[in-house]
Amino acid sequence: MLNTQLRSFKRKLPLFRKPFRRFINYIDNNSPKGLDPLLPELEKEVWAEVDCLSCANCCKKMTPTFTSKDIKRIAAHFNQSPAEFTEKWLTKDTDGDLVNVKRPCQFLNLSDNKCSIYEIRPADCAGFPHLTKKKWSEYADTHKQNIDYCPATFKMVEKMAARIEFK
Repeated sequence: MLNTQLRSFKRKLPLFRKPFRRFINYIDNNSPKGLDPLLPELEKEVWAEVDCLSCANCCKKMTPTFTSKDIKRIAAHFNQSPAEFTEKWLTKDTDGDLVNVKRPCQFLNLSDNKCSIYEIRPADCAGFPHLTKKKWSEYADTHKQNIDYCPATFKMVEKMAARIEFK
């Protein structure tokens, strides 16, 4: 059963997708003064309101990109060669990146939304949703994509839009 947080996100998304994407484009092209120092404060507020384990939408609807370092580490955990791991679990996407062969992620435990390889998960998963990974503008396109899947990204953009004048 979907929790209240995820239901609320799914209800709001169709209403705010376009305005939030326009807002992200605006921020990307007109970076307001003081934006980057504001982000850690907003991120704390977001994580006080969003519980990833109640959602796991990223693991259910998206796939990380696996680096060669990720593949070596995870393959070793399963006592497989990187080639064996890749053949069994991964495929190339249209950009030629190695991604999960299926969704939801094969490592997601659907009963509790926990990752079975959490301690050795791909770097892309560990950094998700990349809210304050780098300057906001460097991840604008990623955030535009992530608002469709991630309540935390949606909430971050919502909080930014409430504090930053948008024309």
